[in-house]
Amino acid sequence: MLTLGWFSTGRGEGSRGLLTMTLEAIERGDLNARIDYVFCNRDPGEHPGSDEFMALVESSGLPLVTLSSQRFRLERNAPSFAAVRKDFDRAVIERLTRYKPQICVLAGYMLIVGGEMCRRYTMLNLHPALPSGPVGTWQQVIWKLVQSRASETGATIHLATEALDQGPVVAYASFPLHTESFDRLWRQVSNQSVEQMKGEEGEEPAVFKRIRREGMRRERPLLLETLKALTEGRIQLVDRRLQDPHGTSVQGLCLNAEVEASLAQELESGAEDDQ
Repeated sequence: MLTLGWFSTGRGEGSRGLLTMTLEAIERGDLNARIDYVFCNRDPGEHPGSDEFMALVESSGLPLVTLSSQRFRLERNAPSFAAVRKDFDRAVIERLTRYKPQICVLAGYMLIVGGEMCRRYTMLNLHPALPSGPVGTWQQVIWKLVQSRASETGATIHLATEALDQGPVVAYASFPLHTESFDRLWRQVSNQSVEQMKGEEGEEPAVFKRIRREGMRRERPLLLETLKALTEGRIQLVDRRLQDPHGTSVQGLCLNAEVEASLAQELESGAEDDQ
């Protein structure tokens, strides 16, 4: 059985959805794993979204560990969180000493983890782009895709390292950006630069929103299928390197087939529910 540590800021529906999906898969017997604890970098009462997330954790019977990164910074009169990141990570590690997870999952964790944390735990991070990039926040990623009129994008699960969003790739899934339906949206912005779009519509252009929606649809099944691949031995992490069952180093597992099958099953279930 794979033992997991779970890290999340828990600020929105996406964070709750990732945790719920994983717990349901464990309960169904689809994922041979156990979540040993959930860490949240907010305290109760700090934010409505995090409060909902913590209520979900507690109702699921999972141990909840919290330490507010905002309060930590303010109590030390630090000009920015970067100035106290190392101390904060050490405080988190101290609180989690009793737990020995094999893998930790960063699922909606809005902090950059420092080197000491990355060395202490084997941490999986979800990045909303393919291994080839772009890097940055999901907003930055999408604007770069729009600017280059990229042909495809996707999501990646990689090991968290000191090099932001550039750790060894564990798994990924892609989808095309120039299908018939996408091409209609590209034509709507064919004569606009990214700067014009940002100035006039912000994040409202249809092509921007569609890229985000299609990416988010794949993030949950990608994480679940990655964890399943690890529990089933199709891939393994040895000394923070990805290997196949024969011990040969691999560059990352493409999970397009599994992710698209999961999406198709979701659509089919939704159609049956509507009948």
